[in-house]
Amino acid sequence: MKMWIAAGAMALMGSMGMAGESGIVKVKAASDVATTMDALEAAVTGAGATVFARVDHGAGASSVGLDLAPSQLLIFGNPKLGTPAMQDDPLAGLFLPLKVLVYRDGAGQVWLRYEAPAKTLEDMGGVPKDAGYLAMMAGALAKLTGKAAGM
Repeated sequence: MKMWIAAGAMALMGSMGMAGESGIVKVKAASDVATTMDALEAAVTGAGATVFARVDHGAGASSVGLDLAPSQLLIFGNPKLGTPAMQDDPLAGLFLPLKVLVYRDGAGQVWLRYEAPAKTLEDMGGVPKDAGYLAMMAGALAKLTGKAAGM
């Protein structure tokens, strides 16, 4: 039984992506940038969070005559998760709300990328490394990007 639980946990972790030393989590997507971003936005709003902005970097580049592979950034948050971090250290507001980048790389693969909240807020003097909201933010990001990835 324990073997099945461990195998399931490892499979789930593989589909969610892993953070490297930089703290940037990389999740492989099954669709194009626009479709993946639509799915992410739907997952975010479906979870009760607020979407503050959807930035289309590709469209911005095109508007000034430059080429850029499709790339969009979603900025979103939930005051139930972010407020406690800012109560611990107001400077956490420089890094919140949360952000996820969806882009197509040079090989044509679409990825979702975000910085792990513990890494983002690690230099905040008032944010405890074991703060429960950090794990909740990380779990929410993993769940939302996993859903949007469609893998």
